[in-house]
Amino acid sequence: MRDWPYPLWIAHRGAGKLAPENTLAAFRVGAAHGWHAFECDVKLSADGVPFLLHDATLERTTPERGVAGERPWSELSRLDAGGWHSRAYAGEPIPSLDAVARYLRRNAFALDLEIKPTPGVDLATGVAVGQAVQRLWAGDALPPLLSSFQPEALQGARDSAPELPRALLADTPWDGWFEVAGALGCVAVITNHEWMDAAVIQRLHAAGLRALCYTVNDPQRARHLLGLGIDGLITDAVDVFAPGAGRHA
Repeated sequence: MRDWPYPLWIAHRGAGKLAPENTLAAFRVGAAHGWHAFECDVKLSADGVPFLLHDATLERTTPERGVAGERPWSELSRLDAGGWHSRAYAGEPIPSLDAVARYLRRNAFALDLEIKPTPGVDLATGVAVGQAVQRLWAGDALPPLLSSFQPEALQGARDSAPELPRALLADTPWDGWFEVAGALGCVAVITNHEWMDAAVIQRLHAAGLRALCYTVNDPQRARHLLGLGIDGLITDAVDVFAPGAGRHA
């Protein structure tokens, strides 16, 4: 992508920690703080419906236990995904990707969509998410950036929707990460901010790739990365940073 179309500032899981992550309520809170680019996590229900959830299991963010991807959407859609955060959000449901797409598209918001497969179904999840995004964002000038820590999930997304932009996520440097990003046709690499530095940014830019990082919550760290030429900052601190502040924290 010669002209990078995505905003510099991206709100993590909707609204950082101000609302229950990966819910429509979180997107609304983030939007109320002036944010117009978001990150969220997507996986598949047992019957193949893409829905938002970070963890493989349900216990951290719902009253239920067990592997989320082993349940049908008819069950998942009825779970309380907000009460764990605070009483104000009790009853907030897990959203489907369809519902999130409607909200984001109506508001012209950008999305970094992390493919977060249930372990063991990486390729199938990437294929299904690629197909869903093709359908849900059909004709949109700014489709989601599909990102994942799992190369096989990105392979599935590439196979099913090759025209959609992809980004490799990496928490720590591992042998071959740069080559894998290239082999998968990625347009960006998103790293943990702790190992993003001038050398990594220069290496990515020299290859025509964009450099993004997560989860940048400290203003001093953000200013340093901006000075190095970072292309995107994912943050929980949606009430600290001003997303329209250009290249300044």
